[in-house]
Amino acid sequence: MKKLILALAFVSAPLAAQDLAQPVAEGGQVETTGTQDSGEDAEGGLTFTVTDENDWSDLSIAIPGFAADRDVDTPANSRGTAALGVEIANVITSNLENNGLFRPIGPNRLPQPEFAQITDPVWGSWRGRGAEMLVHGYVRARGDGRLVVGCYLYDVALQDELVREGWVVPPADWRRAAHKCSDIIYARLTGESPFFDSRIAYIAETGPKDRRVKRLAIMDSDGANHRFLTLGSATALTPRYSPDYSQLLYLSYVDGNPRLYVYDIGTGRQTLVTQTSNPTFAPRWSPDGRTILYSMAVAGNTDIYSVPASGGRSVRLTDTPGIDIGGSYSPDGSKIVFESDRSGSQQCYIMDADGTNQRRITFFGGRCANPEWSPRGDQIAFTRIAGDFNIAVMSPNGRNLRVLTSGWQDEGPTWAPNGRIIQFFRTERNSGRSALWQVDLTGRNERRLPTPVDASDPAWGPILP
Repeated sequence: MKKLILALAFVSAPLAAQDLAQPVAEGGQVETTGTQDSGEDAEGGLTFTVTDENDWSDLSIAIPGFAADRDVDTPANSRGTAALGVEIANVITSNLENNGLFRPIGPNRLPQPEFAQITDPVWGSWRGRGAEMLVHGYVRARGDGRLVVGCYLYDVALQDELVREGWVVPPADWRRAAHKCSDIIYARLTGESPFFDSRIAYIAETGPKDRRVKRLAIMDSDGANHRFLTLGSATALTPRYSPDYSQLLYLSYVDGNPRLYVYDIGTGRQTLVTQTSNPTFAPRWSPDGRTILYSMAVAGNTDIYSVPASGGRSVRLTDTPGIDIGGSYSPDGSKIVFESDRSGSQQCYIMDADGTNQRRITFFGGRCANPEWSPRGDQIAFTRIAGDFNIAVMSPNGRNLRVLTSGWQDEGPTWAPNGRIIQFFRTERNSGRSALWQVDLTGRNERRLPTPVDASDPAWGPILP
């Protein structure tokens, strides 16, 4: 296939014209530290990987409040380190409960352990409560204002410590310590990669159905620390986090035309991806963050292009008549899955990253849209359109189709960093209202993610660096 080189360079865009809210920092540095009474390294995770998609057994996990060596004031909350320890345990409980794999019991239903019991549990008490696993932890305020959070996981029946870890965090980032504790528990008990310490970008929607205001927003994986990044005077769509979380790639109608911008989250600086009068949309990062994939409509024909993230010339990857859109890289960056109507209907195709070896992979009836490659590389999620819109997955060769949802209009799948959960947005019939939902690969554990306003176009970032 002949590739066309286009002289479409990155250009800096004036901030005043870009509909931006005040820039916000993406959080402080989280350091790993030794835990209470320990100079040992934490034990590694299990040596196997769970690969089947059946329901896992409910595992009872007791998560009492984290203890404080002394209850002192902290900027993290208004009630001191002891109350913060309970809040951390509540976040961990919620994380483990919402993924559908465990049966956690939170601090409101459990006795509060003393600080000395964190490394010396009262085993008989926890066995009597039917707990199979026990999570203990502590919070300690340092002289420099930062917090030390320790996390321990115990097997109650074996009276054995499975893992211990500790982190030093700025007070504003205490929730990250809770997510990291959730991650090591999840990874140790399942053998799977973690996903709680990650963030989500999405489009926040307000206003009546025929005059929706669509703003760029970001939040933690559980919906906390929510922030609006744009003011809403220009419609924003399809945000995508860069692999290092420093930038967001998204579509904006700031000048009345759909064009792609890279937004630096720390500085608020915007960069226009391509200087062109043609509509550009459907942006994606490459796994290494060095390349941006996008679609551009020229004279009624839409094709997929790539451009270096550092700036330079664009390369046209597709050149067939019709609409080619929505590319998503495989985890190793060697291939791209995309949708095209070149066969007469909306279907999914795969090509090499340089645009060669294009081939159709969906032949199961209905249409295929919004494909996204799993971080594990073993599956592709997509919107299956067969009457209703539903979230489905398939193997990269187009086989092993499984439909996971049964809503009226479920679309826009995006993977959790570990490849076991898919987030999407669901639109209510007749109202036009939409919300973010999650479903795991069994299709049985489905939940709505809380957002302050209606939501669409989610994009789940990787584990935070």
